Amino acid sequence: MRKAAARRSASRSACLAALVLLTAVSSATTGPRPAEAGPTDRLFGWPLDPRPVVGRAFDPPEQNWLAGHRGVDLTAAPGQTVRSAGEGIVVFAGTVAGKPVVSVDHPGGLRTTYEPVVAAVESGRRVGRGHPIGTVEAGHEGCPSAACLHWGLRRDRDDYLDPLPLVERPVIRLHPV
Repeated sequence: MRKAAARRSASRSACLAALVLLTAVSSATTGPRPAEAGPTDRLFGWPLDPRPVVGRAFDPPEQNWLAGHRGVDLTAAPGQTVRSAGEGIVVFAGTVAGKPVVSVDHPGGLRTTYEPVVAAVESGRRVGRGHPIGTVEAGHEGCPSAACLHWGLRRDRDDYLDPLPLVERPVIRLHPV
């Protein structure tokens, strides 16, 4: 009887330690978030309004030079307003490989990129979260709807990240030990 109680106690202690560790990691990677934080309490928001459907998910390549999907495709309507996901400075507004692109640098070495977007801003302009930066152009390859916004995120030069954690809370699941 005492061994079973000791195992249950050890199991509870292990679960509690895992929960504390996951909470610390979550806070360290995403910043503190009050339990009742609303969308206005976040540093980043969705680049499209209303909240879009993800048409194609982030699929990073095994190596930086290999094929992959370095962002997410959000379903949109042609001509729909695109907003800066967060405060920053527009570092590019022009055409790359025949596609209109807007890129915004944010604090902490993050850069968000939006394509195909006809720019409504110029390079060097400071923008706030939700500030209009352009409109979606139809014709994004592989898009399951009339138009898609390809939304990318990277840290530094080559570290591509999934942008969805900027706007969605991570799902944490604990499994029994």
